[in-house]
Amino acid sequence: MSQLELSNTEEIPSLDEKPTLDPHPLSPYVAWAGKRNCNPILNVFKDKFPQGKGQVLEFASGSGFHIHYFAPHFPNLNFQPSDLNEEVLETIRQSTQQTGAKNVQSPIKLDLTAPETWSALEGKKFDAAFVINIFQVAPVAIADGIANIAASHLSEGGSLYIYGPFKVNGTFTTPSNEEFDRTLRSYGVPEWGLKDIADISKAANNYGLALKETVDLPANNFILIYGT
Repeated sequence: MSQLELSNTEEIPSLDEKPTLDPHPLSPYVAWAGKRNCNPILNVFKDKFPQGKGQVLEFASGSGFHIHYFAPHFPNLNFQPSDLNEEVLETIRQSTQQTGAKNVQSPIKLDLTAPETWSALEGKKFDAAFVINIFQVAPVAIADGIANIAASHLSEGGSLYIYGPFKVNGTFTTPSNEEFDRTLRSYGVPEWGLKDIADISKAANNYGLALKETVDLPANNFILIYGT
């Protein structure tokens, strides 16, 4: 695993007290979690994303916070938000209008478990694709959809970036991640809980994608970078 030198020069959004866990994409908890590591993620993307013109796809964009936070730093890249939730698609549209972002496209509906919704991507290619903080509150099966889409729609040399907390070979990397997993599972929702990098990589491998790099980030999270 690698550890990139992380800049502290970006303006960090204010962080309120940690709200009660709630995975709804428009909840205060998701907003809090999104702000917590946005700058370390941004620094990785600055190092890894294409330097020239290009197209970037975000899976499970939620409120659109990340894509609107990142987009101004990459004026040569066009960002495509997506989500399965109609409610948040409208929120993303409103945020794009309010921020005046010229390089954020209109969001598309994309259900990672329903290939019939993937036609919205027909004919499109992306130089990078990313997903942030989804696996701990989603079934590991979505890795199949993410890998399938990435393999089909990434340009040659493009990469898939997956951010979040994960287990490594069945083991929690820190006591705090183990406690977080226990908290998630206490809600009784079968798909909630930390997923193992090995399971995500297995799905990626099925579509010709390999784990190229694992980047350690603050708060015991990782960015997994997949490519051909």
